[in-house]
This record gives sequence, C-alpha cells and structure tokens, in this order.
Amino acid sequence: MFARLRRDFRDMFKELRDYRDLLVLMTQRTFILQYRRALMGAGWAVFMPVLNTIVFTLIFTRVARIETSVPYPLFAYCGLLPWNIFAVSLKTSVSGLITNKALLTKVYFPREVFPFSTMLVSVIDFCVGLSIVAAMMLYYQIAPTATVFFLPVLFAVQLMFTGGMAMLLAPANLYYRDVKYILDVLIAVGMFATPVVYPTRQVGGTLGMLLQFNPLAPIIDGYRAVLLRGELPHATAFTAAAVFSFCLFATGWLVFHRAEYAFAENA
Repeated sequence: MFARLRRDFRDMFKELRDYRDLLVLMTQRTFILQYRRALMGAGWAVFMPVLNTIVFTLIFTRVARIETSVPYPLFAYCGLLPWNIFAVSLKTSVSGLITNKALLTKVYFPREVFPFSTMLVSVIDFCVGLSIVAAMMLYYQIAPTATVFFLPVLFAVQLMFTGGMAMLLAPANLYYRDVKYILDVLIAVGMFATPVVYPTRQVGGTLGMLLQFNPLAPIIDGYRAVLLRGELPHATAFTAAAVFSFCLFATGWLVFHRAEYAFAENA
C-alpha cells in the first residue's frame, strides 16, 4: 500500500513538473478571465474585504461594541482578506472542471492544473490585499516587526487547506451540481464559525471549544499575530492546522488524480 502511494505521488509530481509551462499559461488565462473588462482589475480582490470591513466596523463599534487590541478596522480587514481569498479560490476551483469542460474532452493533461492555477492567482490577490494592510498599519501607526516574514508560511498552509478541499469537492461537483449550492451555504456559515470579524477570546464555553477545532481559526489568528502583534502564531494550534492542511491536500490531490480519467466522460 505505502509503495503504491509513494509511486502515485512520485508520478503526480513528475507529471506536474512536465506540464509546468501549461500551468503558467493556465494561471495567466485564469487571471485574465477573472478580471477581463473590469475597470478596477485586481482591485476587485480587495473591494469585498474593504466593503465588509466598513460594514462590520459600523456594527461592532457602534451597535454591538467589542474590544480589540488594535483599531477594529485593521483587526477586521486582517481577517477578512485571507477569508475572502479562501472563499473565492475555493468556489472558483470547485467549479473549474465545469467551466473548462471543453478542454477536458480534447486533449490529455493533468487536471490538477485547474485548481492549482486558481491558487496561484490567489497569490496575486493576496499581495494586492497586503498593500491595503500596509497602508492601514501606516495610518494607525503600527510598525511591522520581523514576524511578517512568517506570512508566506501562513499563506502556504492556507493554500494547502484550500487546495485539498477544492480537489475533494471539484469531482463531486462534476457529478452533482448540488455541491455548488451547498458550498455557498457552508462558506456563508463558515465565516461566522471562524474568528474573521471577532476575537477568539470573545467566545467562551462549549462554542469556544468547538471553534478551536476549525483549522482556519489558528490561521486567521496567525495573520493578526504576525502583522499586528509582532508574535508568531500559537505553536500548538497552528502546527495542528498545518499538519491537517497538509494531510488534506495530499488526500485531495490523490483522490483528484485517481478520478481524473473519468472527468471527460462526465463533463
């Protein structure tokens, strides 16, 4: 069994390496299609986090006040940016097989190119979003520390979690279109089951304990720690989230790879 798994992963990596030029082209194509004829271009990557930041700032500073260690708009945006990128990347990746079904029936190439290209585009979106974080930190006079160099690790773990979920759900969405609608509901609910717009310490009791099992919780908290508090993420919680995300990514990729030969027949 382990020999077969090792052989499968070796073949998957080799195949992706052989088609790396195609991956680059698909990433460019995905980026162009995503922002084609959009006056704001990549600015749309930060529009929703900024808009939601304004809305939640009005709610949590004037209606239901909550206390945060930094100005609330900055606190909220540092949670909404990675969450929005996660949600958009996941939904786009899950529907990637359907939107590209014409390519599935024409020529063979590793179908992992579709979710991987979407994840690479999210790297661009994240970099654009960080420029807003930098501007807000400058405005609120919060100086960055050396912990910001941990950001690539945080984002890599987030990408593994997103990619693993996408590669498990994309084949299911190809067979059952209900998956798309269920995913929309789960993302809407998941935003409030993750400390995106509120501090984790504000939730106690059983609900607070349950939130600790959300793999995205230590990742979102990690962004705030390295950007705003000059601290590394909580070691135990983040390590558990990283291990889970890696296992999810490996499992999702393997399931996706073994199922891809039937994609063309069911597209």
